[in-house]
Amino acid sequence: MQGNPTLLNEIYTELYITESESGEISNEHEVRQIETQSRRTTTEETPIKCNDIFKPLPEQDKHIRSVLTKGVAGIGKTVSVQKFILDWAEEKENQDVHLIFPLPFREINLMKDKTLSLLDLLHLFFPQTKEMEIFSDEYKVLFIFDGLDECRLSLDFHSSVRLCDVSKSTSVDVMLTNLIKGNLFPSALIWITSRPAAADLIPSECVDRVTEIRGFSDPQKEEYFRKRISDKSLSDRIVSHLKSSRSLYIMCHIPVFCWISVTVLERMMSEAESQEIPKTLTEMYTHFLIIQTNIKHQKDYEKKVKDEDMIFKLGKLAFEQLVKGNLIFYDEDLRDCGIDVSEASVYSGLCTQIFREEFGLYQGKVYCFVHLSIQEHLAALYVLYSFLYKRDLLNECLPSKYANEFTYDTISDLHQRAVDKSLQSENGHLDLFLRFLLGLSLESNQKLLQDLLKHKEKISWSKEKTVEYIKIRIKLNPDKSINLFHSLNELGDQSLVNEVQKYIQSGNLSNKKITSSQWSAVVFILLTSEQLDVFELSKYISRYFNKDHKDNMTSDEVLQKLLPVVEASRSAVLTRCELSEKSCSGLTSVLTSKSSHLRDLNLSFNNLRDSGVKLICDGLKNPNCKLEKLKLCKCNVTDKGCAVLASALISNTHLRDLDLYYNKQIRDSGVKLICDVLKNPNCKLEKLKLSYCDVTDEGCAALASALRSNPSHLRELSLYGNKLSDSGKKLLSDLKEDSHYKLETLEIWW
Repeated sequence: MQGNPTLLNEIYTELYITESESGEISNEHEVRQIETQSRRTTTEETPIKCNDIFKPLPEQDKHIRSVLTKGVAGIGKTVSVQKFILDWAEEKENQDVHLIFPLPFREINLMKDKTLSLLDLLHLFFPQTKEMEIFSDEYKVLFIFDGLDECRLSLDFHSSVRLCDVSKSTSVDVMLTNLIKGNLFPSALIWITSRPAAADLIPSECVDRVTEIRGFSDPQKEEYFRKRISDKSLSDRIVSHLKSSRSLYIMCHIPVFCWISVTVLERMMSEAESQEIPKTLTEMYTHFLIIQTNIKHQKDYEKKVKDEDMIFKLGKLAFEQLVKGNLIFYDEDLRDCGIDVSEASVYSGLCTQIFREEFGLYQGKVYCFVHLSIQEHLAALYVLYSFLYKRDLLNECLPSKYANEFTYDTISDLHQRAVDKSLQSENGHLDLFLRFLLGLSLESNQKLLQDLLKHKEKISWSKEKTVEYIKIRIKLNPDKSINLFHSLNELGDQSLVNEVQKYIQSGNLSNKKITSSQWSAVVFILLTSEQLDVFELSKYISRYFNKDHKDNMTSDEVLQKLLPVVEASRSAVLTRCELSEKSCSGLTSVLTSKSSHLRDLNLSFNNLRDSGVKLICDGLKNPNCKLEKLKLCKCNVTDKGCAVLASALISNTHLRDLDLYYNKQIRDSGVKLICDVLKNPNCKLEKLKLSYCDVTDEGCAALASALRSNPSHLRELSLYGNKLSDSGKKLLSDLKEDSHYKLETLEIWW
């Protein structure tokens, strides 16, 4: 990573554990704004120092052999690896580890056609180990495989080939899979880093802990700019400008984008003459390209390369490798794009911060763009200008059977096909490419590029045609609409967003006249809101609306439309919204989603009944569910609902807080069912509220028994407003004399 890695580590060194007890991988969405609050309990998402990734958490006794660390491109995975190794080398951390072998996948790719043993591999990469007994009990060894997403090997973890001998020669892919699985050198520690899209290449049973690097929180973004820019006034202006563009500010959770923004904005805002400050992603990257290309005019190179030729060759490389999903390139890739390998350093020098040459540990060189987004920007530039020179690259990269089905007459037609290609991409690898392609077509960005690229013909196209096509695709693809809204933003079109602002501001989204595309706009606006942490449904349903009116949707229907927002929020407050069990089915899908951020769900004062509670419990039982707090106050829950809740509490090890206030049909029979679960060691409930549930002394006796047998988990118990006699209350209050008493709060008086 470029741009002061030390500074990045000063600002954040935490990773987030997202593991279940089985070590199952949690694939959280890459783009959403990141919540970085620390958590108290140890089985939830937990911040962890980079140097502690192999250490068990408190009250955790399992051995951590293999760790998978996820993070989007440019978020700091390699920097974290470097920091870990540096602290170890300086004898600051992890001194129980004797040997660390960093083996980036970009280096291992150079060995893909080799046959050798693990011993041979280490001797090849680390010649100094030839005199060492690496595989003896004398050494504790850590292998670090950085950049799984860059791997060009065929990693088949289902292969029956079992390798246990470190001196036996085999293919590199077989060697790696057996090492990761633990068949080969089982005492060695393994650390793998990857972008989220490639993380599933490693089966969950091969991973003991999954961590995720989340990048900068909002305060850390500002801290970065303050430390990077000495002029406080300038720093404040830059932060203020970035905040004015939500799409830019969201991107700032990626450290590399912060560096790009500083490179552009510090120069532009410091110059005397007034310039149009970039407000979109495309404008920011176009200015960055121009700034870095101009660096070559300040240097004296023996070999001169025209700017336009250089940009097109790098653009060709960027596009062809983007289509293949490659971030790392080799000599043959450069030659295929007309880049003389012997002059690669000249290209690197011309665009010092755009294209980087790296020397491998083994032999040969590997090449990459500083960040994936720079590759996507150059790829879009190449596709657009190739089209202007009558070459349709998007058509050419389609399977041959479709090649003659599409012909383009205008830029708008090119845009339409790019939209469709982006929507067809399962992992979203063409999303930013699409946004850049649209933005680069604007006249304002063309003017910026006119001195760099010599195409003089005016680009004529119908912005309205492109915008309408995107709106149609939003309507047909609401689940993939977020990037399309960002694409409209690159075009400077806010028409669809503006249409729905009035509905959001009025607090009434129950109007049936809202179209599906407008609903997508509502979801987009809320997902990019700065107040996403807590979602309150009542804000968007007018308290005066008549649900029986023909023009109104029910609260259940409104919630169904807004489930993506619920899934992206940490807390959902759905109280007093006249929801029924119909909503519980949709909420179950949120609870079972691997990408769900939901940790706190409040459904109080809705007529859910036991049938609705059963649906919620189906979600609680799912291993993907990470809900920590559930409020079901006055939801007409009976003892039958308690039965399904009891079953869920055994399966769910994350739920800590359960509030059943004012469910008067729970009674003693329901309380007994919950008490049976409190005795189970798998139940981790810490707070239980049973006020106004018609509990009698019989229920108190069951609770007293549970508290004596399970003193380590429950910390708060609320029972006020029940039918308790003094003797029933005494059963609980006398527990305070018990040496095993662990309750911190007991509410029984009133």
